[in-house]
Amino acid sequence: KMKKNPIIFALANPEPEIKPELAMECGVRIIATGRSDYPNQVNNVLAFPGIFRGALDARAIEINTEMKLAAVKAISEIVSDNIKEDYIIPKPFDRRVLPAVAVSVARAAMETGNTRGEVDLEFIEKKAKKIMENRL
Repeated sequence: KMKKNPIIFALANPEPEIKPELAMECGVRIIATGRSDYPNQVNNVLAFPGIFRGALDARAIEINTEMKLAAVKAISEIVSDNIKEDYIIPKPFDRRVLPAVAVSVARAAMETGNTRGEVDLEFIEKKAKKIMENRL
C-alpha cells in the first residue's frame, strides 16, 4: 500500500517500470520518467549541454562536484515559479536551461579556481542564448 500523494520516478529506458497512466490510476500524485513523450522527463539531456558549454567556455580544468551542483541548482530555479504535478522539471528544449546552466557551471568553475584564465560570464550567457536561438 502506498502513502498518500506518492511520487514515483520510473526512470528505466526505453520502458519505465510503470506506465504513467497506470501510476495515476493507482493514486500516484506525481510521476516522472526518462522518456520525452511523458511529462516530467528526467534525463541527462537536460543538464549535459549546459554543463559542457559552461565548462568549455570557462576553460575548466575538470568538471568538479561544485560545477555539477551548480547545474542542478540552476535547473531547479527555472521551474520553481511554475511547479505543478506535470511540471516538476523543465523540458529539455526550454530556452532558459542552457544559458542558466552554462553560466552557473562557469561561475562554479571560476569560484573553485578550476579555470585556465579569466571567465566572462556575460559572454557565456550571450553565447548560450544565441545557440538556443539558432537551434529552435
